[in-house]
Amino acid sequence: MSDNMTAVLIVAISVLPWAFIPMIRSWRRPAAALTTEELGALHQMAQTASRLEQRVVSLEQILDAEVPGWRRNAPDMSGARGDFI
Repeated sequence: MSDNMTAVLIVAISVLPWAFIPMIRSWRRPAAALTTEELGALHQMAQTASRLEQRVVSLEQILDAEVPGWRRNAPDMSGARGDFI
């Protein structure tokens, strides 16, 4: 092997791993924290979910008072995935 080829191989073997180290480190890095905007949206969604849950409870209480036994006649939604709308 010529001296030039040996020098190129030595440089390639010693430099190439250093080119990939930042990429490998980024794979191991934990996911970035949520931004302020994302946290605000998440908080708003949690509040909306809470209000919807309260509304469902209120509707169930109204049905319990006005239509006794409605739960027996309601369709079984235990296996529903939530995409029935």
